[in-house]
Amino acid sequence: MAKDTKPRRPRAETPKGFRDYFGAEVTERKAMLDRIAAIYDLHGFDALETSGVETVEALGKFLPDVDRPNAGVFAWQEEAVPGGGSGDWLALRYDLTAPLARVAAQYRNDLPSPYRRYAMGPVWRNEKPGPGRFRQFYQCDADTVGSASPAADAEIIAMLASALEAAGIARGDYLVRVNDRKVLNGVLEAARVREDQAADVLRQVDKFDKVGAEGVRALLTAGRKDDSGAFIEGVGLAEDQAAPVLAFLTAKGADNARTLANLGAAVGGSVAGAEGVAELAEIAALLSAMGLDEDRVVIDPAVVRGLGYYTGPVFEAELTFEILDDKGRKRQFGSVAGGGRYDDLVERFTGQKVPATGVSIGVDRLLAALREKGQAGRAAAGPVVVTVMDRDRMADCQAMAAELRAAGIRAEVYLGNPRNFGNQLKYADRRGAPVAVIQGTDEAARGVVQVKDLVLGAQIAGQASVEEWKARPAQVEVPRPALVETVRAMLDR
Repeated sequence: MAKDTKPRRPRAETPKGFRDYFGAEVTERKAMLDRIAAIYDLHGFDALETSGVETVEALGKFLPDVDRPNAGVFAWQEEAVPGGGSGDWLALRYDLTAPLARVAAQYRNDLPSPYRRYAMGPVWRNEKPGPGRFRQFYQCDADTVGSASPAADAEIIAMLASALEAAGIARGDYLVRVNDRKVLNGVLEAARVREDQAADVLRQVDKFDKVGAEGVRALLTAGRKDDSGAFIEGVGLAEDQAAPVLAFLTAKGADNARTLANLGAAVGGSVAGAEGVAELAEIAALLSAMGLDEDRVVIDPAVVRGLGYYTGPVFEAELTFEILDDKGRKRQFGSVAGGGRYDDLVERFTGQKVPATGVSIGVDRLLAALREKGQAGRAAAGPVVVTVMDRDRMADCQAMAAELRAAGIRAEVYLGNPRNFGNQLKYADRRGAPVAVIQGTDEAARGVVQVKDLVLGAQIAGQASVEEWKARPAQVEVPRPALVETVRAMLDR
């Protein structure tokens, strides 16, 4: 007779590429996002919360074949509707911008124009996870849809600087760098780059920070050897074609005025390039009027992020303070936010040009930066724990906790077995409780309560003399009506 096999228990483990967040991590993230949201709200932006699921078509991720969706998203096909053919392909949103484009198109007759919105929430990427790279993470975006004015870009940039400072990044510890896609288009035009060469040129331009001007020159022309000795084939431009591109990449001057003049020279007679330089000049003037000097925001041609996606101004916020990497080497913290103008996204839905500009803050990276600066990651204080000396007096204990909460003090009642009082104090310690409230039958009969300062008790344990311990008692007996006042005084020490 075959043995009955028990069903296999599920593994208690987080799926690969995902992680769990506990109390303090969730609390500090919420506190940071609340501070950023207050800045967005102050600038007149409205909160928007879109569905976590969009159609694959709306997300812009199209099926490579009829059987499966693009590997970059978590997608599935709805069951076919009887008599209605195949169901829609749906996917978890992979960013907060594509849902905004759908909302702007769907509600275009109801929303004000321009429409200013901010959104915060999780997004999902069906990509290979790695160290610090997860398949679910938070984004924090702010966008203006419906304005082509450089004033909209300047407003977003100024708001980004204010948001970083509100989050806890001090002036002098960050720099927002600004460029314009149109300027690079003008440079490509001046360099006589063919359309089929443009993508390759952009890829080499993006390596400027790593290989420098001469390295990019080689990559644009005949090619170069990398550090391993392997030869990397160049794009094949002539030297005179590469010259405007190099002039663009090295246009950073002593101030914004000098940089703009150098960029004007680099674009030559290109109309698009001149338009981009003019936009940058206007943005710089607007930011200056708003009180953002070049120690906070600067024109920098080296910003070439996602230029295939953006259509105008682009910007990136970098944290400039140094940290130690895994090998103990000093390096700058790097980028925590970026954005720019994307005037083609809503057009996919409406067939009409709808200008838009926005910024996205990397929530996890900004939190990591705040921890490096000691602005986050501190152990959060737990709740006041009301101990239970007798099950029959649970109502009295709950009443004390309710009274503390009504006064704005975080508090909870111990719900385990009250028989062992030592276990209750161990529980309070694991919870990080700053104070414990104790009232047995005798104290209740006398109308008093014991209040124990657990933080002070830990500080003086084993370090203070008997006289010092008596002078600063960690536990006091007070009249029951003085409970809230006594607890608050201990919390304020």
